[in-house]
Amino acid sequence: MRSQSKMLVCVGLLFASPLQAEISQTPWSDRALPPDQRARLLLAAMTLDEKLALVHTRFGTPFRGHPKPDGAMNSAGFNPGIPRLAIPPLQETDAGLGVTNPTSAAVNATALPSGLAIGATFDPDLARRGGAMIGSEARAFGFNIMLAGGADLTRDPRNGRNFEYIGEDPLLTGVMAGAMIDGIQSQGVMSTLKHFAVNDQETGRVMLDSVIGEQAARESDLLAFEIALEQGKPRAVMTGYNKINGQFASENPFLIKDVLKGDWRYDGWVMSDWGATHSTENAALAGLDQESGEDLDGSIMFDAPLKNAIQAGRVPAARLDDMVFRIARAAFASGSIDHPAHSGGAIDEARNASVSEAVARRGIVLLKNDKGRLPLPRTLRRILVIGEHADFGVLSGGGSSQVVPIGALRLPGDPPGKYYGQPKLYDPSSPLHAILREAPGAKVDFLDGHDSVAAAQAAHDADVVVLFAEQWMNEARDAPSLALPLNQDRLIAAVAAANPNTVVVLQTGGPVTMPWLSNVPAVMEAWYSGARGGDAIAAVLFGAVNPSGRLPITFPQTETELPRPAVRDPESTTANPGEPLKGEMFSVDYNVEGPDVGYKWFFRTGHPALFPFGYGLSYTRFSTGAVTVTSRHGIATATFDVTNTGARDGIDTPQVYIDSPAGLFTRRLAGWQSVALRPGEKKRVSVAVDPRLLARFDVKDHCWHVSKGRYTVSVRPDAVDTGPSTTFQVSERDLRP
Repeated sequence: MRSQSKMLVCVGLLFASPLQAEISQTPWSDRALPPDQRARLLLAAMTLDEKLALVHTRFGTPFRGHPKPDGAMNSAGFNPGIPRLAIPPLQETDAGLGVTNPTSAAVNATALPSGLAIGATFDPDLARRGGAMIGSEARAFGFNIMLAGGADLTRDPRNGRNFEYIGEDPLLTGVMAGAMIDGIQSQGVMSTLKHFAVNDQETGRVMLDSVIGEQAARESDLLAFEIALEQGKPRAVMTGYNKINGQFASENPFLIKDVLKGDWRYDGWVMSDWGATHSTENAALAGLDQESGEDLDGSIMFDAPLKNAIQAGRVPAARLDDMVFRIARAAFASGSIDHPAHSGGAIDEARNASVSEAVARRGIVLLKNDKGRLPLPRTLRRILVIGEHADFGVLSGGGSSQVVPIGALRLPGDPPGKYYGQPKLYDPSSPLHAILREAPGAKVDFLDGHDSVAAAQAAHDADVVVLFAEQWMNEARDAPSLALPLNQDRLIAAVAAANPNTVVVLQTGGPVTMPWLSNVPAVMEAWYSGARGGDAIAAVLFGAVNPSGRLPITFPQTETELPRPAVRDPESTTANPGEPLKGEMFSVDYNVEGPDVGYKWFFRTGHPALFPFGYGLSYTRFSTGAVTVTSRHGIATATFDVTNTGARDGIDTPQVYIDSPAGLFTRRLAGWQSVALRPGEKKRVSVAVDPRLLARFDVKDHCWHVSKGRYTVSVRPDAVDTGPSTTFQVSERDLRP
């Protein structure tokens, strides 16, 4: 176990004192000047070669026979900076769930729960706290950029990287990802927003073309990024590996030049994903500002080839100046130059772990609780805990976001990890030991569940069985199905048949099917629960915490209900950059569902979900009063009362949905508010509605257009269940900047 005292992290010196002395003597050192002016002064002092040196980065680790670059910190990305001009290096670390370890060396970094767990909190303030925590650790290690801010929507629940993202709704994703980014950057660390855009599957990610119409993209994936951009103001945006409508994201002028830098007026810089730069001139002219992970590109696109293109007049010199200006302005605005990060900063491990636990507690979703089986009484005599490594810790998702804390259990992946052979990892927070602490008088037995017959036999004698089921998800591969792997469905069915008091705790990277659901009284979705996940799970099981998580993603009953029921064979294509390409480039048609992602697709098709978006149970009960709608300056606000009618303190998350007249669009989440209430307490809640959620994007007029009519606003416990509603009249108008 890690020490709970404050520790100094010594990874290597990032900035030397001469560099700090030199910056005070430069014209751009005046902190009273705005970042734009300082960046222009710096740009004027740079040679062509110095400008070029800033627009490409490499791995900050030993990679494929190349040694670690001088000054790098075993990081995901590195740029040496310009010592002559007192410009410090860019030290870039993955990712959005904590400081990762590219060399797989364990360090005292704190793992946040998965992005879906963060989304399930529906709490932007808590997401901001989580971002600030990992940002503070990044700074203490000496990093000045976190490759965080995942905002891709869940168009396919089998996507191997869904666990990093927030969920399926653009408003929830934009608000929560934006809050995370804001928290990270509050620590003087720059954050990205990624992976721009429509990067919604992992299998074949470097070979796929995401096909989608502009209106559909604007109302779904792009809206999530737009809101995250407004809320978080990230210093950089990272493009994805995929093509969008025939052009790679890193050289897609519509995506970067027209939408991001044009319509949204983004003033940060645009970097590629690692090994995702496919050209020099096309990428530069489309608006890409920095080539990342050049080691994977075969040749360095933004060094000598870019210099040749500029000298030949094929790329204007002003384009390079704009690239450098955007990077420099972000560095000045973030404080990375004036107050550089230094390795060896203090990390308060206990405090940071408590932040992770707070997220895990709020993100756990109670899916089923027949006859009040939960919370478990502390007077139980015999408890049987079943589950792979539940005696050690909690499962973590794999890939570039993988935090490797001290004491982690690392095993060969099953199936083997497709992200450069990465192992399967468990964070050292034992649910079994936490259950022992919650029920100190009980006899608690443990089985790993490999033998379903033995598990069923042992279950006969227990007062209650707590069975941990898991689904390991990993970057660069999608799940082959939504079924729990390794015969876990059979295990659950056998144990539940032997003991009707079986509680299932799911540790998954997204939705799973549950053929055994009717045979168990209680089910909890714990996601990947991070540094203190075991403690959080036990606290909810025994009622020290009243569950308040809400699903950020729909759980389908079967895969046949999905827009694309079949999945591509991962062995038929290539997912990792820098590896030989297999097969042909292929397309994925997202026009099938268009803007109707997730719960909207289920509304459109009429398929009932296993558990709908926004769903989550509590140990208490809530009621919602009548809703009224007022409008001021074109902003509609829904107001209503929420009352705790049960016997326990609890947190409710009433959700406001909009239905349009004449079927202009499918029901949309328009806002929400988390409300903490004591038994019998009532609070008034007001939720403002973003006007874009009343509109369709008009491709011809290039703006959001609100149609005249009576719209319905309803307050619901989830996207499907009923609640108070009213209608209000909306005037026709265009929404323009």
